[in-house]
Amino acid sequence: MKKSVLLISSFLFLFSLITSADYVGVKKCRMCHKGEKRGKVFEKWAAREHANAFETLKKAGKEKDPACLKCHVTGFNNGGYKIGDENASKFEGVQCEACHGPGSTYKKMSVMKDKNKALAAGLFYPKEKDCKVCHDDTKCKAAKKFNYKEYLKKIDHNYR
Repeated sequence: MKKSVLLISSFLFLFSLITSADYVGVKKCRMCHKGEKRGKVFEKWAAREHANAFETLKKAGKEKDPACLKCHVTGFNNGGYKIGDENASKFEGVQCEACHGPGSTYKKMSVMKDKNKALAAGLFYPKEKDCKVCHDDTKCKAAKKFNYKEYLKKIDHNYR
């Protein structure tokens, strides 16, 4: 009986490690994705609305509303942000991982230097359907009408 409980517990623990990826936060991404040499990827993100998405919630008094947090912070309910957590501010805004997947799976330099390795490890490039998960004016009154091609130009940071 003890062996089976131990075996089941071990399996569940290992399964949770495999199925849950951790978000690392924009500061980790910034280390390698900033500056002229790297196309100012971080700087372009920081100057746009995604970087300040959490601030818009605060201004509206919605910073604790789960319906809003799922789109205005990175990793809400699945690996990063939890209301009131001491680490919460690390994930505020729509950061890199909100669009490219949890960085813990592909953050190593040896992986990131090889696009195929990075993609195999979990990095992805969002398609229109991915963006529309949040940019859906039929579900959120605050969402603007969304034109994928137009908005893609605004956030383009030479990642393709």
